[in-house]
Formats: sequence, structure tokens, C-alpha cells
Amino acid sequence: MVGAERQLEPVPREAALAGNPGVVDEHIDGPFEPVNAGRASADGGEVAQIEVDEVRAAHAHSTDGFEHGRGPSLGATRQHDGCPTLGQMLGCRSPDTCIRAGDHHEAVDKIPIQVGHGARVTSGAIIRGMTDQKLPAEADSAVLELFARTARTVPAYGAFLREHSVNPQAVRTIDDFRRLPLVTRENYVRRYPLAERCRNGDLSLCDIVAVSSGSTGPSTFWPRTLHDEHASTSRFEQIFSEAFEADRKPTLAVVCFPLGTWVGGMFTTSCCRQLASKGYPVTTVTPGNQRPEIFRVVKALSPMFEQTVLLGYPPFLKDIVDAGPSEQIDWSTLGIKLVMAGEVFSEEWRTLMAERTAMARPTVDSASLYGTADGGVLACETPVSIGIRRFLAARIELASALFGKSRLPTLVQYDPATRYFEAHEDTLVVSCDSGVPLVRYHIADEGGVVAHAPMIERMRSEGFDPEGAALGAGARSVQRLPFVYVFGRSHFAVSYYGANVFPETVSLGLEQPEIRAFVTGKFVMEAREEASRNRELTIAVELAVGVGGSSHLSEAVAESVLAQLLRYNSEFANYVPSSRQRPKVTLLPSGDPEYFPAGVKHRYSRP
Repeated sequence: MVGAERQLEPVPREAALAGNPGVVDEHIDGPFEPVNAGRASADGGEVAQIEVDEVRAAHAHSTDGFEHGRGPSLGATRQHDGCPTLGQMLGCRSPDTCIRAGDHHEAVDKIPIQVGHGARVTSGAIIRGMTDQKLPAEADSAVLELFARTARTVPAYGAFLREHSVNPQAVRTIDDFRRLPLVTRENYVRRYPLAERCRNGDLSLCDIVAVSSGSTGPSTFWPRTLHDEHASTSRFEQIFSEAFEADRKPTLAVVCFPLGTWVGGMFTTSCCRQLASKGYPVTTVTPGNQRPEIFRVVKALSPMFEQTVLLGYPPFLKDIVDAGPSEQIDWSTLGIKLVMAGEVFSEEWRTLMAERTAMARPTVDSASLYGTADGGVLACETPVSIGIRRFLAARIELASALFGKSRLPTLVQYDPATRYFEAHEDTLVVSCDSGVPLVRYHIADEGGVVAHAPMIERMRSEGFDPEGAALGAGARSVQRLPFVYVFGRSHFAVSYYGANVFPETVSLGLEQPEIRAFVTGKFVMEAREEASRNRELTIAVELAVGVGGSSHLSEAVAESVLAQLLRYNSEFANYVPSSRQRPKVTLLPSGDPEYFPAGVKHRYSRP
């Protein structure tokens, strides 16, 4: 089945469709027609665009089709008719789709969630967001155009289609598109030369290349152009403008992602600078993941700005925040905001970080990006999605009913005109344009897709209004975008400090001559959150029959695994602080019922 596997029941279909002016294909099978698009006032009516003052004019639309709140579409980029260009007044004069701030909502900034009223919203607040409604036919048309262009101009994809006996001219409808073979790293990325996967078979058309680590094999290269980054910058803009108000507040963006050939640091830096080029008072500094440099620039520069945004992997940001006081940094004076990526974290973790940085509004003052080296930034948390997640964090049975698992996924929203998501057997498939265009690319993250209206209506049926809560917490607008939920990377990889830890690499550590006689080769790795909210890489290892565990053997296994991780995984070596790299190894007897039960297909990782 193509589409999100999880049905949000038992909201009546009529309620799910009520008040939605347009329909976008969100790939959901079942009782709901997915919806998109328009925005309504808190009382359900449409809200016309509000004029903006001149101080916000600078971050209007650029002349290359990069609209405020939206990047270029999957198809040919275009500027919405009637929209001013850079340097002119911000705002599209077509009917807008924002929800106006109201005064009826619930508070979700603390755990446990308190349901009630009382937070105040300024009724005259300017509410902005996407300037163009994308009806389903337009979203489908965009992805069909992406397919046709990729089949025509990318030699590797043309060869891939011929191998699978696909005639591109026969792919005319979205149903035809959904029958196309999935593209994976194994059957496409690792099979065809890099240049042949680029537009026109020419790598030189791209101006930068990022690298993502494999397991024990060669690294994968992902070229792109500045234009390819516009869709990703749109998600940064959504956070910086609608939540952080960085279009009017002088903001220091401290990039704490690792710098170098890896995608995180350079990509983030580029997107932040693109915001500055649009007129945002955002100044970017790039200490990377070097702690002394982070502390140095924060102490020297942050007091000169109204707010400071720390951008990095969640466990590393926690390390920085926890060490701040010993470096004479008072986070409460710096207007801290957080942008994370790469890992699922708990809402208790978010609450703890809010307490330690004095973020009074964690649903608005923090956000996580969902991105990959291959596709760029695919989606982002919003005050609405964070509010829903915090509501569900106190209601795990409801979360399990919605998402099919007892653990809580990351919940983000995406623009279907630039990132076309599908669900395939409880994993995610995406189509998006880039230096290496991807059509029905199986990113293999466990998760699914849910349309906007069914999600909102289900929450309201449970007594929680996520849109009202978001506006009440201080969000400047609410966008009616579909949701993607993500449990983490599948194929048994574990995400740790933003690095993929692969079972194959751990296996090499267990196969070393000084280790292999004592173990079976089976193990389970996990990236756990400790009581202190720090992350720790743990590995449960099955001992060979008749072998007893010892602290000496446990230490030897940990050293052997660490040596292979440092040798073969450059992300692990450069992303993970040295003090956190050594895994915690637990030796368990053969056939341990919790980790190594007999007669059950073994899984080498737990999320």
C-alpha cells in the first residue's frame, strides 16, 4: 500500500474535511481524503493577508522563485504572480492561508501537559507563512515533472528505468508514478557512477559536494548547487521567522555541527547566510563542534545580540549547555534558541534543556530539522507539531494508537511541493530535486505520513487544539502542512551524536582475533538517554557457550569496537566527542531471553 499505514480513527470524515479549501495528495489510504493548504482564522474562517511594515520588507521574495516560507517547487521554479521582489514590500497579494492568532488554546510548554485556557495572544499580530496554496493537482504535477526531467536528463536514472522495463513516456498520472520502482543506495547510488547521477551527466554543474559515511565501504558523495539549497533554506526560514522572529531580532547563529566535508555544518552555514542575504539580521559564526571555540564565540559575541541560536546535534548541544556555567556563561541572559537535527529525543529532554537555558517557551524556542545528506532538509518541527508531540508524551497509549509503536517519534511538517513523501511498508520514500535528483528514493527511515486535517481533528477530539496552543505560545503563524513522523533510521543503524553507527562496523570489532573466540558475534546496540539526559552508546554482546564474562573482557570488546568505529566511520570519529566515543559493553550469556532469544530473527539494534 502506498501511503501512511496508520489511520487516525475514529474522527468522522466530514469533520476531517471541514473548513479545508483545498486537497493535497498526502498519500494516505483509508477513510480520509488528505487535505492541505489553506489557512483559517481561529474561528474557522479564511484570513486575508495582512499588510506588513517596511522594516520587514527586506526578506521578501528573491527573483529566482525562492518565495518566503517556500523553496522552489519540484518542477520548474516560478514566482507567484503579483509578489514583490527583494527590496520591496513583503507579502503576496493573493489570498493567504495563515491562521490568525486567537485567544483560545491550551498550554503545552510543560510536562505533564496542562489542558486549559488563559494564555494571551495579541490579536493584531502579523501572521504569515506560505504565500501560495498548492492544490493536489499542482503537487502531483510537480513530482511528475521532476520524474520526466530526471528520466530525460540524468543518465543513471534513464538506465535504471530501462533496466526495470519502464517507458518514461507511459508515466502520465500519479498512479503511474507510484508504480515506479524504488530507488535505493544499493540499486542506484552505489551502482552508477557519480557523474551519471547528476543532471546532464556533468558533476561540474554542481558547486559543492558533501560526504556521508557508509559502513565499511566507501563514502557517498552528494553534490549540489546553491539553488538546490533553497528548499532547505525555506525550512530554516520557517523556524527563524515564524518561531524565533529573527527577521526583526538581531540574532547570532552559532553553528555547532561538525564542519568539513560532512553535510551538517556546511549546509547549515549556507542556509543561515541565505537568510541574511534576504535581509534577516542574522549573523553566523562557525565554531563547529569544537567546544573551546563555541564557548569563546558565545562569551564574546552573544551579548551583542538580542538572541543566540545554537544549531547542532542534540546530545552535543546538551554537553555544551551543561558545561556553560563552568565556562562562566549564563545562558539565561542570552535569549537562547535551539535548532537540532539527526536524532530522536524525548520531550523530557526538551524540557530539561529549556530549564537549563531559560527558554520559557520550548514549543516556540526550539525546533528539530529532519534531513539527510542525500535529500537535504526534508521537513522541520513547528510549534504545532511540537505541541502535538508534548501532548502525546503524557498520553503514550494515544501515541501508540496513532503511530503504531509505544515510543514517541519525531513529528515534523513538510512542503509537498518540494518534498514529495510516500510511506512504504512503514518506512519513508521521498522525491526531491538536488544535484543528484531523487525519484521515489527509499531513505528507509521508519515512519509514515499523515495529512494535516485528520491530525488536527484527532487532537481536537482528544481535547487539545494544537493550532490554538501554538499561537498562544507565541508562534506568529500556523501553516496547514502535512506531517511526517520518524522513528529513526532503519536497516539497523543507530544514530549517535548525528553519526550513523552501523552493525557491520561493530561486527568487525567482534571478529578481531583477540575477541572472536569469546563471543558468538551477535549483539544489540542502542543509543540510550541516561537519567542525566546524556546519550550513551551501549552494546549488549552475546558470549559464546561456556564463556563467562569479566570486566577485562568487557573492556577489551569496547576497545576493539571503538578502534573499528574510528577506523571506518569518519562521521563517528568527527561528530562524537572523544569523551563519548567509547561504547558501554555489557556481556550476556548465550541465549539471553531479553536480547538473544532462541528461534527469533535477530535484530542488531534498538532505536
